[in-house]
Amino acid sequence: MALSLKKKRGASVLIKNMDKKKILLIVEDEVSLAKLLQQEFFKEGFDVLVAYDGVVGLSLALENKPDIILLDLLLPKMDGLSLLRELRKDPWGLDVPVIILSNLSDAEKISEAASKEVFDYLVKADWKLEDVIKKVKDKLGM
Repeated sequence: MALSLKKKRGASVLIKNMDKKKILLIVEDEVSLAKLLQQEFFKEGFDVLVAYDGVVGLSLALENKPDIILLDLLLPKMDGLSLLRELRKDPWGLDVPVIILSNLSDAEKISEAASKEVFDYLVKADWKLEDVIKKVKDKLGM
């Protein structure tokens, strides 16, 4: 299996074998957290796309059609809820599972995310990496 790291302005991609692996998109502006998630999910057998802002995140989602998306709400250029609204306008984007990872515990934001059919909402301070991996795998039936 070939390993490649592709860089695009505002994004990075770890790929083993795009035709057989589940594809995960992480949209997270905290670079250290995004890289940690990227490395751990790659070790778990995922092909991982990472965007550090909402505009690049939406572009990567629509171009690559990942199996699941981990999405922060507070992002530069386009916030996570705006990205989610745009994503849900696309026929493919209507059904893609999204897990929100955010520092916000604001009930209004959680409610709006839920109205966009978000699979789960995790407050960053409350979760462990293993929990996030388990939620993603459970949602994908792995």
